Amino acid sequence: MKKCLRLLIMTKHSFTLDISEFNEKIVGEYNAYRGDKCLPADINVARSIIPPGTSTLRDFSYIAPDIPVLVYEKCVGCMDCVVECPDTAILGKVVTPETLTQSLSTLKDPSEKERLQKYYIKTKKYYETYEKKGTTPGLFNITIDPTKCKGCGECVEVCGDKEALIMVKKDETILKEARNNIQFYKKLPETPKEFINERLLSDMMLAERSLLFTGGAGSCMGCGEATAIRMMLAATGFVYGKNSCAIVASTGCNTVYASTYPYNPFLVPWTNSLFENNSADAMGIRMRWNQIGFKDKKLWAIGGDGAMLDIGFQSLSRLLTSGMDIKVLILDTQAYSNTGGQASTGSFLGQDAKMSTIGKAIQGKTERRKEIANIAMMHPDVFVAQTVSSLSNHFYNAIMAANEYPGPAVINVYTSCQPEHGIADDASASQGKLAVYSRAFPLLVYDPRAGTKMKERLSLRGNPAVKEDWYKNPSTGETVDFISFAKTEGRFSKQFDKEGKPSQTLQKSQEDRLSNWHLLQELAGLI
Repeated sequence: MKKCLRLLIMTKHSFTLDISEFNEKIVGEYNAYRGDKCLPADINVARSIIPPGTSTLRDFSYIAPDIPVLVYEKCVGCMDCVVECPDTAILGKVVTPETLTQSLSTLKDPSEKERLQKYYIKTKKYYETYEKKGTTPGLFNITIDPTKCKGCGECVEVCGDKEALIMVKKDETILKEARNNIQFYKKLPETPKEFINERLLSDMMLAERSLLFTGGAGSCMGCGEATAIRMMLAATGFVYGKNSCAIVASTGCNTVYASTYPYNPFLVPWTNSLFENNSADAMGIRMRWNQIGFKDKKLWAIGGDGAMLDIGFQSLSRLLTSGMDIKVLILDTQAYSNTGGQASTGSFLGQDAKMSTIGKAIQGKTERRKEIANIAMMHPDVFVAQTVSSLSNHFYNAIMAANEYPGPAVINVYTSCQPEHGIADDASASQGKLAVYSRAFPLLVYDPRAGTKMKERLSLRGNPAVKEDWYKNPSTGETVDFISFAKTEGRFSKQFDKEGKPSQTLQKSQEDRLSNWHLLQELAGLI
């Protein structure tokens, strides 16, 4: 029987798209690099239609020389690698010993059974705790999908001192084992709900309803945007179900890597608009949804600096004053990443970017950064949060609170852009945390329901040393300020002399960051 997708158009008309045929004929030809030569004119291209999840058929196993491998003896089941992977290339699962034994019994090769069994491990979190309670314990597994992993190494970085993941050079043996691992993983049943602790937000991605952004997107290695998008969808899908939401995406990096025909990593309805009218597009969809009985579905508008801070800012402001139940995810890269790294109003003072290149005449961007979260708070009855995906509890709580809020909500998330920030492929998580610790990008949550005074509505919880100017690293005693953050990124490298001393421009940028932090402290009633 053919698997089909029935698509309703804004008129009374509809048509049916045969997903199996699309995947076999169209995706198959593109995978074989014959799409531009062998396919006839395609009506689906004219309609700009791509079925959900076609990116699962994409193979990236050839693009990187290295791949992470699980050191199963050291894994504790923290799920950090699963959460922070931008490509849904690392998957976690818990199975009972009985389920594992039954699944292994279907394999003919005894040595392969023995090899696979070692990767399903007894952790304190999922095995010992349940065993002590007298209930059936679970065996935890991490599986790397070699067709989706791009080799960024982010998983190894966030695993840290646990050293349960290491990068190794690919060879035929490594790839064969990795392919066998993922094939076996996919045949196992979903993680039983009793092993998913809803109070441990990292456990969300054990549930299949949370995996609404598949691997196979064409994003850069280690992309911070991709991690934020998949985590937003995970939090929404986990609470409300996999059919609970849709996305209106502004043109930008997020649409290029997520809709390059015929590859679509989304398992939710998704549409693309020009970046200047994303918010207006979302308002129209919300109105239509309300008319046809979709009031309970979550609608997320996604965009970057251009869509939300610059050209599309007026449209966003209109959305925020509308009172409509629309959630906004701002992918704050502090640059126009998609078009070559031009400066935006979200760029930092002194940042080296196109249109504000450091030279004799100017020393990088000459304007102060626009604080979109601060501006959003000044709109009436709007929920606002500023967060980073690497502080996952804060991020997840912000998304869930936004979904619960009965009106407009804005989540401004720091998203690293490796080429434009000048950082390593595995540095998204660490740079996100450093942006918070250095006051470059403070965490905040503003909930209009929390009180009648600003200090009651605004919380800076989650920032270190919240009553101080700067945070001091307890291990080294060193002050973590904006200049120390700037030293770690290529976009500020020209602001330091040969001895490592910062320029006057960078010192002014640090003063700007401290001024913004003082403003937030004052509004939150801390000073």
